[in-house]
Amino acid sequence: MKTATDIDPQLVKTLREKTNAGMMDCKRALAEASGDLEKAEAILRTKGIASASKKATRATKEGIVAAYIHLQGKVGVLVEVNCETDFVAKNENFRAFVKDITLHIAAAHPLYVSREDVPAATVESERAIYQAQVKGKPENVMKKIVDGKLDKFYSTVCLLEQGFIKNPDQTINELAASKIAELGENIVIRRFTRYLVGEPV
Repeated sequence: MKTATDIDPQLVKTLREKTNAGMMDCKRALAEASGDLEKAEAILRTKGIASASKKATRATKEGIVAAYIHLQGKVGVLVEVNCETDFVAKNENFRAFVKDITLHIAAAHPLYVSREDVPAATVESERAIYQAQVKGKPENVMKKIVDGKLDKFYSTVCLLEQGFIKNPDQTINELAASKIAELGENIVIRRFTRYLVGEPV
């Protein structure tokens, strides 16, 4: 393993541009990866997700409310995204993330932020439908199938579990975690409303 002082400054610069991580974090990751750029990027991503989960309990009392109007005024989105400080709330990367969230909501039409927001009656109704579909199968098999179908349901209606429209392999939750790692603060998508012209209230 190389030491941080052995690392080519140009490599550090390249890694910073690719990941937006801090200079020392880039140096340490490159040292750990023996100067391999791809490995260093993977190390930073892994640590970023870990650090994001550590920040998840921190209070988020700042942030912004953003609006997006789509299809010549046919679809409108309002979203509140919170962070820890006014400094990050004004950060261009944070604002770009919020804009991506409004675009995603307009296109993907989630109904809830997370699975905790789905009313219990809705979950029970879905569960009953899935149980009826697999009736007659052994109990343990039935439970696995029903749980799998419920997970699929959540990934359709819950914003955090949907695949990001710009990168379907990444969920909104993973996108948020990467921003938490990048900006060094907890970020919470608090609430949203989506309007569609002519849609019943």
